[in-house]
Amino acid sequence: MTETAPQTAAITEADLALIQRIIPHRYPFLMIDKVRDIVLGTSAVGIKNVTVNEPHFTGHFPAEPVMPGVLIVEAMAQTAAIVVGVSMNVIDKDMVTYFMGIDACKFRRKVVPGDVLELHVTAKRGGGKIWKFEGRAMVGDELAAQAEFTAMMAPKA
Repeated sequence: MTETAPQTAAITEADLALIQRIIPHRYPFLMIDKVRDIVLGTSAVGIKNVTVNEPHFTGHFPAEPVMPGVLIVEAMAQTAAIVVGVSMNVIDKDMVTYFMGIDACKFRRKVVPGDVLELHVTAKRGGGKIWKFEGRAMVGDELAAQAEFTAMMAPKA
């Protein structure tokens, strides 16, 4: 008898509904709109459509809205959490991914309303509870930010 592949084997992209079944984040802290090019256990590209009506822009900065760098890194981490969630088949499983560390973080370009932020994440180590990723946030062909980060998958408390 042949075993069937896990349900997640065919998932190569995640729309907003699937994202919300994998990670607990909700507005205003859900930083990704969709994830495409998912390669199980390896990589994905998250998409964040940056709009002026996001709450952080009222204070950062009112005269010249700029997306806070910490939220760009969070968007990379949420994209990585989708890779982990799909790869480990934790859809609808009450799991959460926690940051453990951020290294080599650099910001190269402002991200402003109207930009489409592409979050390219690649697993450097993973497969179990702890994963390490490298990420690049791109606007078109320009690098906006880059970081390495470590996260842990755990059941919700």
